[in-house]
Amino acid sequence: MSTKNSSRFTPLIIAISIVAGILIGTAYAKHYGGSKLGIINGSTNKLNALLRVIDDQYVDTVNMADLVEEAMPQILAELDPHSTYIPAQKLEEVNSELEGSFSGIGIQFTIQDDTVHVNSVISGGPSEKVGLMAGDRIVMVDDSLFVGKELTNEKAMRTLKGPKGTEVKLSVKRATEKQLLDFVITRGDIPQNTIDAAYMIDDDFGYIQVAKFGRTTHIELLNAIAQLQHQNCKGVIIDLRDNTGGYMEAATRMVNEFLPAGQLIVYTEGRKYPRDVIMANGTGSCQKMPLVVLINETSASASEIFAGAIQDNDRGTIVGRRSFGKGLVQQPIDFNDGSAIRLTIARYHTPSGRCIQRPYENGKDSKYEMDWITRYEHGEFFSKDSIKQDETLRYSTSLGRTVYGGGGIMPDVFVPQDTTGVSSYLIEVGNKGLIRQFGFQYSDRNRSRLQELENEEEMLKYLQRQNLIEQFIRFADSKGVKRRNLLINKSRQLLGRNLYGNVIYNILGIKAYIRYANQSDDTVLKALDILKKGEAFPKAPETVEGEEQPQAV
Repeated sequence: MSTKNSSRFTPLIIAISIVAGILIGTAYAKHYGGSKLGIINGSTNKLNALLRVIDDQYVDTVNMADLVEEAMPQILAELDPHSTYIPAQKLEEVNSELEGSFSGIGIQFTIQDDTVHVNSVISGGPSEKVGLMAGDRIVMVDDSLFVGKELTNEKAMRTLKGPKGTEVKLSVKRATEKQLLDFVITRGDIPQNTIDAAYMIDDDFGYIQVAKFGRTTHIELLNAIAQLQHQNCKGVIIDLRDNTGGYMEAATRMVNEFLPAGQLIVYTEGRKYPRDVIMANGTGSCQKMPLVVLINETSASASEIFAGAIQDNDRGTIVGRRSFGKGLVQQPIDFNDGSAIRLTIARYHTPSGRCIQRPYENGKDSKYEMDWITRYEHGEFFSKDSIKQDETLRYSTSLGRTVYGGGGIMPDVFVPQDTTGVSSYLIEVGNKGLIRQFGFQYSDRNRSRLQELENEEEMLKYLQRQNLIEQFIRFADSKGVKRRNLLINKSRQLLGRNLYGNVIYNILGIKAYIRYANQSDDTVLKALDILKKGEAFPKAPETVEGEEQPQAV
């Protein structure tokens, strides 16, 4: 058994040992002292009984609150991979990712050389109002030193976030100033967009990247569509790659924009929860607009609801690679101490009737979480033929196209992962984070010049003249990755693409980076080609006379 697996079972083994000790002790007490612990005999409240016995009789002092905190995740892990416990101190952080805003100072930062570096200042936020600038280094918080090896992203976020209206004092080092600059910032609401980019990818077609499904996603989508339609958009690409999900309601509202009235979007069903059916209501603004949806191996949950509804209703074309396969619905349940659980209460099914939850074994989280490595090793990312579908889980779309349950959404058009130019050198510098480190340091040193460039096209032309690849090779060599010319030449184009992209992201932000990256993205280019050829709407499969079509079950 691996060390990782052993450590996962340690709390369970300890708990079993405690119970065994209690039972043995009880037997001896009954035999020699005549005392009885009747609470052990009840089965319905055994867990509470166990905790009371430990608290009352265990040989050493036990912090019962800590014991419960440790036990909660272990108990839920025995149910399914997605039932989870969230401690009170993490609940606000978890919720804020989907709620559309959080309270903080309004910066994006990176930790470099044990110091918080301000990457960008959110427009209109508290930090911008007091004059904090990109490139500043935060060295003190509330008159206490805030640098060092113990500084982590989690610690920085926990310190800089806080209730709306509270103040925090920052002392920062600015490259143009000799002395530290002090700022008192009043924390405020910081909006969190769930749509990272929406723009016209050419003269006729639009592109929208949805990062997650949060409280504001539907409103953001309506705004994005309105902007695209104002530019005479004739079709749209919805990019759900790496979107791990979020609120189911956000996904169903988004799907509703593309489906005519009366079409099924999704239904959920569980042991204690009767079937709940969600239908399109006919109010959608894009019911006839050509649509292509992009997915990959980390598109999950709400992303799969959206992709499954579009595919099963033959409303658009799904492009990319097989999605994650999360078809379990979690119910938030809060406790009085501020903690909460997310308990699986149902499974969701796409309109054809398939549940796209991939198989799992109760209590085997590590195997489930590493399934994508198994997929990679089996060649699934590179060849559609390596994916073996379960013929017993065969379903039909409304036009009679065959789809499968039991493990994610299989795209209509498969696009393999591009390995052109990948070498061991590129993998090493990537895994060590050297491309990101160099990109940040280069951006920081040249910030004033780079900020004069207005868009990603101008910046790319400028960077291509700066011999950036050679600068990076020397940087990597200084970090212990030796120059290997044959491998570097093989990866030169891809290495340059990554370096330029990092600098564009650091200076111009995520929207400019996405526009730049999409220019050479095979999946995006394939989706655009489908739209240009007028092939976004699926067609019924051609049938041979006398051939029986598969039926939904």
